[in-house]
Amino acid sequence: MNAAHKRQRNGASGRALRRGAEGFTMLELMIVITIILILIGMGVGRYQQSILRAKESALKQDLQVMRQAIEQHTLDKQAAPQSLDDVVSAGYLREVPVDPITRQKDWRTDTCDLLMSPDQSVVGICEVHSNATGVSPFEGTAYSTW
Repeated sequence: MNAAHKRQRNGASGRALRRGAEGFTMLELMIVITIILILIGMGVGRYQQSILRAKESALKQDLQVMRQAIEQHTLDKQAAPQSLDDVVSAGYLREVPVDPITRQKDWRTDTCDLLMSPDQSVVGICEVHSNATGVSPFEGTAYSTW
C-alpha cells in the first residue's frame, strides 16, 4: 500500500508539473509586458535626446559655415553683404541652409558698423543667429544667442 500511495502521489505531482509547463500565468505575462514597456520608454527618451543633439550640432555647424562665408565675402569684396542672399549669389554658399530647429530659412542677421579691413567701404551683416525661441536643454542657453 505504501508503494501504491507513492505511485499515486508521483502521478499527481507529474500531472501538476505537466500542467504548469503548458503556458505562462497571466501574472507572469503582465510582469514581462511591463518590463518591456519600461525598456521601450527608456529607449524612446534616449532616441529623442539623440535627435535633439544632432539638430543642435547641425545648427552650430551651419552657423559657423555662414559666419565664415560672411567674413570671406567681406574680406574679398571689401564690402559686407547686405543679406545672406548676397553671400549665396557671390558663391560663398551654395544656398542658405534650413535652420534645423525651426525647419525654416529664417535666420536673424546683425548689422555691424565695424570695418574688417581699411579698404572696406560698405558695412552690412557681420553676424547670423538662429531665429528659434527655445533653450537648449543640454547647454542651458537660448538658440538665438548661438
